[in-house]
Amino acid sequence: MDHEIRAKAKPQAADSRELTRLRRQLLRWGAAHGRDLPWRRGRDAYRVWVSEIMLQQTTVVAVIPYFERFLARFPTLAALAAADEHDVLRLWEGLGYYSRARNVHAAARQVVRDHASVVPDDVATLQTLPGIGRYTAGAIASFAYDRRAPVVEANTLRVYMRLLALREPTDSTAARNAVWEFAERAVPLHSAGKFNEALMDLGATVCVPVSPRCNQCPVISCCEAFRKGVQTEIPLPKRRPEPTAVSQAMIAVRRGGRYLLRKSPPGERWHGLWEFLRVPLDDGSDSKNEKRKRHKQAQPAAARLEQAVTALCGLAVDSNADGFELRHTVTRFRISLLCLTARFRSGTPQGPAEYRWARPAEFANFAFSMPARKFADRLAANGSGE
Repeated sequence: MDHEIRAKAKPQAADSRELTRLRRQLLRWGAAHGRDLPWRRGRDAYRVWVSEIMLQQTTVVAVIPYFERFLARFPTLAALAAADEHDVLRLWEGLGYYSRARNVHAAARQVVRDHASVVPDDVATLQTLPGIGRYTAGAIASFAYDRRAPVVEANTLRVYMRLLALREPTDSTAARNAVWEFAERAVPLHSAGKFNEALMDLGATVCVPVSPRCNQCPVISCCEAFRKGVQTEIPLPKRRPEPTAVSQAMIAVRRGGRYLLRKSPPGERWHGLWEFLRVPLDDGSDSKNEKRKRHKQAQPAAARLEQAVTALCGLAVDSNADGFELRHTVTRFRISLLCLTARFRSGTPQGPAEYRWARPAEFANFAFSMPARKFADRLAANGSGE
């Protein structure tokens, strides 16, 4: 299979004259049609780096307001390195994939410590920093320093696969290897950053996943898929695993006018973020049919939830049987959260996690997981939460 794909990866576009034409046409198109994005205003490596980390698994439209708020709070690499991790997570709240925020914070501190606060300009050194892989390193090196480095992400991967007419899923190892090999040759010695930006913009606006706008494409003469009439068949869909259903309860324990918050420790989902108490409603071993039945059944018995709270943190509580459901998807997990309130009876919170009692007016000071933020907003809107 590997050899077969590599053989496919040598169409006419791989000819040196075709590559020259591809570069020239793409750079000309990019100069006229490139997107005006806040991280492209200037070539500051720190801004480029933050934007590229935020853009992983997230759309440009969603990232722009987060990027602007983040840079307003941490305008320099030194400011980010000096920040408390909780403050970083609070600014990241809602973007998801929080390991990205922890990594960029740790990497900023490493750059201050090991590189005199200057973001490295070569791919190899960049990849020694937490959270920076081959793609991100190439993006920083080419966009900020105009180094000759390829950039292969969702948009450019699709463009390259169509240029090469690779009929493979985008997550195919063999196809990715062929694309990276071609990308290494395609990126020009000069204006590498502009070339990569134009390629990304082409994938985002013209060479789109469904119904590509080939009549608007500046490099149509270099596209092997168009020559063969198979551009709508490339790339093949990813082989997505069946999502795992998870059922949990999130319980807001109230004592007077305060609610108990728990900071998830390492090893747990949403670690480093604050939540209300979260306990399982199943052990993950139910069949699909059993899970469907469970969702249709009445609310879990109060006694069962009270025991789960005691097991989690040692508190005795009286739970409220009425609640509402939140649904949330994280990577391959489809999470159903039953949100309930409970009244504190006795005990002191204990365990490996950090605990705080907070009033609804103080919730804005905490970095919450997205489901916990929705629950917190509802509690704050209801005043007492009852």
